Amino acid sequence: MDSITLTVNGVPREARGAQPHTTLLNWLRDQGLTGSKEGCAEGECGACAVLVARPAEDGGTRLESVNSCLVLLAALNGQEVVTAEGLGTPGNLHPVQRELAVRGGSQCGYCTPGFVVSMAAEYYREDRPATDFDIHALSGNLCRCTGYRPIQDAALALGGPAQGDAFARRRERPAPVPRATHLTTPGGEFWRPTTLAEALDLLAAHPGAVLLAGGTDWAVDVNLRHSRAAVTVALDGLPELRTLAWQGGHVEIGAALSLSEVERRLSGRVPLLGELFPLFASRLIRNSATLGGNLGTASPIGDSLPVLLALDARVVLASRAGEREVPLSAYFTGYRQTQRQPGELIRAVRLPLPLAPVTGFYKIAKRRFDDISSVAVAIALDLDGDVVRTVRIGLGGVAATPLRARGAEEALTGNPWNERTVREAARVLRGEGTPLGDHRASAPYRAAMLEQALLKFYFEKTAQEVTG
Repeated sequence: MDSITLTVNGVPREARGAQPHTTLLNWLRDQGLTGSKEGCAEGECGACAVLVARPAEDGGTRLESVNSCLVLLAALNGQEVVTAEGLGTPGNLHPVQRELAVRGGSQCGYCTPGFVVSMAAEYYREDRPATDFDIHALSGNLCRCTGYRPIQDAALALGGPAQGDAFARRRERPAPVPRATHLTTPGGEFWRPTTLAEALDLLAAHPGAVLLAGGTDWAVDVNLRHSRAAVTVALDGLPELRTLAWQGGHVEIGAALSLSEVERRLSGRVPLLGELFPLFASRLIRNSATLGGNLGTASPIGDSLPVLLALDARVVLASRAGEREVPLSAYFTGYRQTQRQPGELIRAVRLPLPLAPVTGFYKIAKRRFDDISSVAVAIALDLDGDVVRTVRIGLGGVAATPLRARGAEEALTGNPWNERTVREAARVLRGEGTPLGDHRASAPYRAAMLEQALLKFYFEKTAQEVTG
């Protein structure tokens, strides 16, 4: 195969000459669809946002916004994309475009197409009440000149789609299914297997292949570091990696489910993950990013990892030899190094049940939404009366790997859950790991934030008990 086909704004297009590292954004602009802009090339600004048609749980289609700078074109073979140009025309503006125009939501206009797309994704969210617009749907979009007030006014002025709206009707039909793909070029190979067995065979034959799920980390390397892979294997469409099931003693979450899908399917039943999701980057990122990707890249600043550590998660690794489970607390072996062996992939994450009843997640970052944490702390606590029965504290951003705060956990376990105990444990927590100093935060600041996170958790939960 030497070309990719996809539908853009309702028109089938063939992408001849595409390379495995070609991003959707770059290809769109080459096609003259220049509404999608490159602002940052790492998913921080939203100027490149587009809509992608994806399967909904009811068998229809969900129109989800994603950063086109972080989507490899080959990963969309056979799929359907809508850009800002496809939503309306100068003579027939889409309701989102019209509201932005009449309320002064655009000045230089560079960011406007991205805002239009993110607003449209929320406008067509199938469970959205007509009078309720979740303004956090725009958390991944930046504006440098207009200011956010008129943009917010435009968003909040939107009602529901009109009768007969073409995009609303599109939701009633199935989304395209992932298409088996093998793109061979001088720049490398791109594979999309359709079964886990095929993927494991490919991985056995190409143990150094880049495994692609959401691509929100790898595509940054492609864009900014000009990384190129000899072989790329897309896993995000594999049914075996897209399950979510409550199975007796644990809940199993497929490694290739996007965080948005996990959030919808869990529907608040894992409260600690429920606290994480709104603070994990932006909706644009969460619509693509996966737990498997976070675990695969093993970045010490991945926000999901301290939460999974606090939940005592286990990683399910699959190869042609079978499956094995690894406790997440033993999974990381060094900076971006793990126990995953050549020929293995991450199939799922398992969270043991029952879940700890008292939890908290604290993200300290310059930009609370859509930013990398300077410090991330996740806590899961189980009390026996007024005594700490068990506690797990996961930390991110303070060492070469995500880690459990073993010292602080030991200082709390078996002791009274009171201010004195917590203050002593917080002082221990202050020195957990090897707090780093870098451009995000100094080592003393990180140490102070670790201490304050545990104190905040204690006083918040105590206040809830008193008022509840």
